[in-house]
Amino acid sequence: MSVNQQTVEETKAQIRGLVNEIAQLAKSGATAEEFYPELLSRIITALAAAGGAVWLLDEDRQLRLQYQINAEPSVLADDTDDAVRHTRLIQRVALSGQSMLVPPYSGTTDGDAEGNPTRYLLCLGALKHDGQQDGLIEVFQRPDTAPDTQKGYLKFLQQMCELAAEWLRSQKLRTLGDRQTLWQQADSFARASHESLDLKETSYIVANEGRRLIGCDRVSVAIKKGRKCKVQAISGQDTIENRSNIVAALNNLATRVVAAGEPLWHDGSTEDLPPQIEEALEDYVDQSYGRNVAVLPLREPERKLGTDQGGGAAGEIDRDDAHRGEVIGALIVEQIESDLPPEIFKARCDLVYEHGTRAIANSRAHTNLFLMPLWRTIGHASWVLRARTLPKTLAVVGLISAIILGLIFINKDFNLEAEGTLLPEQRRQVFAPIDGEVVEVLVDHNHVVHQGDVLVRLRNREMEIQLTEIEGQILTTLAEKTRVQGQLGLRRQLDPSERRALEAEQNELEIKHQVLLAKKALQEKRAADLVIQSPIDGVVVSWDVEKTLRSRPIMTGQVLMEVADLNQPLFLEVELPEKREGHLDEYVLKNNLSETDSLDVTYILATDPDEPLEAVLSLKSISMRADAHDEHGAIIKMHAIPDQETLRRLKPRPGAKVIAKVHCGRRSSGFVFLHEIYEWCCKFFF
Repeated sequence: MSVNQQTVEETKAQIRGLVNEIAQLAKSGATAEEFYPELLSRIITALAAAGGAVWLLDEDRQLRLQYQINAEPSVLADDTDDAVRHTRLIQRVALSGQSMLVPPYSGTTDGDAEGNPTRYLLCLGALKHDGQQDGLIEVFQRPDTAPDTQKGYLKFLQQMCELAAEWLRSQKLRTLGDRQTLWQQADSFARASHESLDLKETSYIVANEGRRLIGCDRVSVAIKKGRKCKVQAISGQDTIENRSNIVAALNNLATRVVAAGEPLWHDGSTEDLPPQIEEALEDYVDQSYGRNVAVLPLREPERKLGTDQGGGAAGEIDRDDAHRGEVIGALIVEQIESDLPPEIFKARCDLVYEHGTRAIANSRAHTNLFLMPLWRTIGHASWVLRARTLPKTLAVVGLISAIILGLIFINKDFNLEAEGTLLPEQRRQVFAPIDGEVVEVLVDHNHVVHQGDVLVRLRNREMEIQLTEIEGQILTTLAEKTRVQGQLGLRRQLDPSERRALEAEQNELEIKHQVLLAKKALQEKRAADLVIQSPIDGVVVSWDVEKTLRSRPIMTGQVLMEVADLNQPLFLEVELPEKREGHLDEYVLKNNLSETDSLDVTYILATDPDEPLEAVLSLKSISMRADAHDEHGAIIKMHAIPDQETLRRLKPRPGAKVIAKVHCGRRSSGFVFLHEIYEWCCKFFF
C-alpha cells in the first residue's frame, strides 16, 4: 500500500471516529452550552475547514447565532452591507430547508441583495426535523477544491445536520415536557390558593405551594395592618416566632418596600436604593443569608364591572395595569442555595404573584366582613336542621332545655367552702420577756407541764455586767459612807462648816446607796425573767423545741413555744376567703339574723376525710376586718364550736387542718354550680 493510500485510510478512520463521537453526543443529554461547541469543532476538524457557525430560528423566525468558531468578522458585524447580504442568504436557506454551497463573493444585486461576501466557500447545511425548519450550520471552507470534493463536503455536512436535528428534537421534547410539568404545577397552585377563604390558611398555601412552583428556597407572605406589615406565613414553617430577630427584620423590610409601592429585586447590589430600604435590606440579608431576594407589593385587584377586560397570558403579566389598587401586603421570594436563571426566576415569581395576590385579596375581603366568624359558625351549623338530623337536633334541644330549667327551678344547698384549723380553747404561747441567749431547754414536744414549771433558761450577759457594776458601785458607796462616818466620829472638834459638809456628803451617799439597792433589785427582778415558766397546765405542742431553741439568741416578744391544755374543748378557726364573704352577708341580711344567732357548719378533718362532722358558727365570732393571706389574698376569720364528743372519738391532733362548709340556705342549682364562674367573668371583664 502506497503512502498516499495509507494517509487516505487514516483520514477516513479519523473522520469516522469524529462522526461516531457526534452521533453519541447527539444521543446524550448534553445542554446547548455543551453540544454546540463540541459539534462545530468536530465538523470543522473533519472537513479541515477554516471556521463555522451554528444559527437557529427564534420564535419570530429570525436567525440567531448560537456558536461560532473563526467565523468571518464581516458577516458578524452589525448593520454593514456584507452582514445584511449574508443574513438574507442564510435566512432564505434556513426557511427553505435546502442545503447548498455558495461560492465566494457571489450573490444577487437587486433590491433584496443577498450572497456570500466572504473569500470562503460557504457550506450551508439546513437543520430540520419532521418538516419543521430549525436553522442551519454554516462552514467556511477553502474554495480551491474540486467540485466533487465540495459536494462531498455538503453531503457530510447534511449528515451532521441530521444528527444535530435529532438532538434538537430531543431538546424540544424535553422543553415541552418541562413546560407541561410547569403548567400542571401552576394549575395545582392556582387551585390550592383559591380553595380557602381564610386569610391565614391562604397565606400558608401561597407560601408553601409558591416555593414549590418557583423552585426557590423560601417564600413568605406579609399582610399590611395599619402602616406596618406583619409576616403571616413562611414556607416550611408551621408557626412563626414573631419575637425572633429574623422575623422582625423581615417585617421591617416588607413595611418599607410596601410604603414605597414598588417591587424590589435584589441580586447582591444595593446601588440606587433609597436609604431606608437599603438599611432594612442589609439588616435582613445579614440574618437570612439570601443571595437573591424579591419583595413584591401585593395590590388589591381593581374590579371593573360592565367592561370587557382582556386577560394576558401568564407569561405576559403587566402588573402595573392589572393591579393599581390598595397595597395589602407583600410577597417575599428568596434564593439562598438554589440558582435559577434570572429570566426563569422572574417569570415564575410573576406567575405566583398573579394567582397569589388575587387569592389573598379575596380571603382578606372575606375575613374582614362584619361578624364573619358568627356567620361562618351559623353556616357550619346548618346541617342540624336537615331532615335526617332534625329529630336528633330536637332531642338535644329538649335535653338542653330540661337541664336549663332544672338549673333554674331545682334548689340545692348553698355552702361556702373555707379552710380552717382545729385548735384547743385553752392554749398559750410562751414569749420571751427579755433579750437573751438560750442556755437550757427543759422540755420538748409532747412534754406534760404544770403551771410554774421551768421551760427555758436564758442568759443575758449585758444584764450580768450591769448587775456586777451596780454591786461594785454599792461597795464603793458603802466604803465612802464609812469614811465619812469615821470623820464625823472623831473626838476633836470640827468646824461647823466642815461638819455641815461631811453631813451633807453622808446624806448624799445614803441616798445613792438606796438608789443602787433599788437598781439592783430591779436588775435581779429582770434576771428572774430569764427563767421562763409555763403559764398553764398542759402539753408542749410545738415541734422539736430543744433543737430549735438551743444556744439561740432570743429577742423580746419572740414566741418560744406553745402550751395547750388538751383536756379542754377544741374549736375551729375558719378562714373564709373574702370573695365569698359577700354571700354570707347577703344570707344574714336576707334572714334578719343577729349576733346571737348561729349557722350550721359541716367539716372534715384532713387526717380523716371519710367522716363529715358538725359544728356551730356564732355570728358574733366573725371578724370585722380582713386579714392578709398568702393563697387567697384576704380572709375573714371566724370561730366554730364542734361537737366535742364525736371529735374526741377521732382523737385529732391540735393544729389539724380541716375543710369546712358554712351552710347559707338553699339556692337554685345553676347558681350553686356556676356562681364562681360568673363572678370570675365579672371580675375579668371589669
